[in-house]
Amino acid sequence: MKAIFISFNQASYEMILSLMERNNIQGFTYWESVAGKGSRTGEPHLGTHAWPTMNGAILTIIEDEKVDRFMKLLHKLDMQSEEQGLRAFVLNVEQNI
Repeated sequence: MKAIFISFNQASYEMILSLMERNNIQGFTYWESVAGKGSRTGEPHLGTHAWPTMNGAILTIIEDEKVDRFMKLLHKLDMQSEEQGLRAFVLNVEQNI
């Protein structure tokens, strides 16, 4: 099992959920308002007067065989609107109950 942490502009929420549904990825945890600034490019999303946009974040745990396809789909979504900002990270799941 792998954990995928996705940080994204709030405007991308429905598109990410749609990708998950179409790929039979069901369980997730969602944080609606997450502030942050990318390490490479893009504008900060801080919810302030100067930087009013905010991010959302999703954590989902999926089977190893689904990871590559899902990450490619997320990358494709990011390339469609790079200025929005989307980052995804794959982490090992050591144990679950």
